[in-house]
Amino acid sequence: MSAIQNIFVLIKQVPDQSSKAGINPDGTIDRAKAKRMLNPFDRFALQAALHTKKTYGGKVTAISMGPPAAVEVLLEALEHGVDQCFLLSDKRLAASDTLATAYALHKVVKYVGEFDLLFCGLQTTDGDTAQVGPQIAERLHLPQVTYCEDFKVEGSKVVAKRVVEGGYEWLRMNIPGLITVANSYHPLEYKTLRGARMVQHLLRDENEKTKYIKIITLDDVGADPVKCGLKGSPTIVARTDKVSEIGGSCIIYQGEPVEQMVSETIKNTKILEFIKS
Repeated sequence: MSAIQNIFVLIKQVPDQSSKAGINPDGTIDRAKAKRMLNPFDRFALQAALHTKKTYGGKVTAISMGPPAAVEVLLEALEHGVDQCFLLSDKRLAASDTLATAYALHKVVKYVGEFDLLFCGLQTTDGDTAQVGPQIAERLHLPQVTYCEDFKVEGSKVVAKRVVEGGYEWLRMNIPGLITVANSYHPLEYKTLRGARMVQHLLRDENEKTKYIKIITLDDVGADPVKCGLKGSPTIVARTDKVSEIGGSCIIYQGEPVEQMVSETIKNTKILEFIKS
């Protein structure tokens, strides 16, 4: 019997990179003005979860946090073959930083139930911190492997290939555990015909949709509102600046002795500083 029974994957809806998102007065993204999409890094985590199901068995549960519109990415996950979904949606979550987000999501994970593997994307395109996955692992007291490019299950352990600077390292992790999936992992496969048909049916039948996508609040998962949203976020955006011009010059030094290249670099740096002044 496979050691894998329940597989969780965290996915997020983010502003479409091709759209222009506004900035709120407090420095947060005005998501209402932007088109929406599944976080590109989460596509690799979703593929890892579905691959685990296909190879070792089990059931895949997708979990997300966001406004009601975030149900769109969960419907997309169902089209790819996910079995069930949970969306934590609560106005009190607005403006959550990574600390508040990890707190709320770890509460959801505990609410959903026991699992063997929890997959996360490496990071999100709207935050680029790569902090939420590791923070969730810490809150759940789980072993974790970050920047995972490949893995296999061996009994009650996972053998993982982790990307490090200049190469790889192989790790053994006990199950249950958390894995953040590198964007060098296998791309997300096409949606399944069965999944696409099911989603079309769910869109026509709201009652049927609630069987596959459960909308929950902070009260449902027993989260402390003081630790969520802006109240629970110690991160402060002091200011934001619009980039009006992108450009510059680049000098490449090669084929010379190191001492001479350093000397040339210092000399040109001083010249550039003089020009700017």
